[in-house]
Amino acid sequence: MRIRLNTLIGGALIALLAGTAVTAAFWTPFDPLRTSLRERLKPPSALHWLGTDEFGRDVLSRIMAGATTSVIVALITVILAVTVGVVVGGISGYRRGWTDRIIMAFTDALLAFPGILLALGVMIVVGASRFGIVLALGLAYMPSVARVVRGTVLSIREREYIEASRVMGNSELHTLARHVLPNAIAPVAVLATSMFGWVLLAESALSFLGLGVPPPAPTWGNMLAASRSYMENASWLGIAPGLCIALTLLGINLLGDALRDRLDPRMAQT
Repeated sequence: MRIRLNTLIGGALIALLAGTAVTAAFWTPFDPLRTSLRERLKPPSALHWLGTDEFGRDVLSRIMAGATTSVIVALITVILAVTVGVVVGGISGYRRGWTDRIIMAFTDALLAFPGILLALGVMIVVGASRFGIVLALGLAYMPSVARVVRGTVLSIREREYIEASRVMGNSELHTLARHVLPNAIAPVAVLATSMFGWVLLAESALSFLGLGVPPPAPTWGNMLAASRSYMENASWLGIAPGLCIALTLLGINLLGDALRDRLDPRMAQT
């Protein structure tokens, strides 16, 4: 019952995020970049459901456009981190020996830095842009995927069907790609779900610090940053993006818990 409830609530919140992101790619109530000094700092109304900001821009339209930006950045980052992490972790766990030691020394060095700190360092070098965010966060979260895949591969490579593949004369690359990595999908799927939430939060934090997607393009993080000066007189400027981030993370966490409970046999037995 708990799994089903988590799935329903988490799925509904993520579906709302995805629907908003897709819709905003084609339509928003107002142009999220259009300014109007006559309508600046208007409270929520029938015309502007979430009010307007300090430049008279519609907050709802900017929230929707920010969802598109956040979803695209998070998806590409997760795909990059998972792809590189699966390859690196798979090779490390399957080859073992010096290959494993060298790769793990590199990933451990990256893991020694907090993810957001490592991302900040990369962003300073490459500059604030969508590409910079994807590269920085992908590099920051790749070691976690590599570690999980390596541990799973170390267990799988000792099983009978892997030895049978070797006896049949299959190459190590074929055995790794055909028999080992497909059986490591379950833990990677759970990790990728959680990672989507981590990336979205990190992207918002970088944007809040001014190292995210450059203005005037809206993101939830830079909307929060811009709202700091108006919290007393226009609290809706901070409440709207903050609530969107909180609800999205809640949905991701609930969906991730449900996915873990379904894919992890140890959880299924409890």
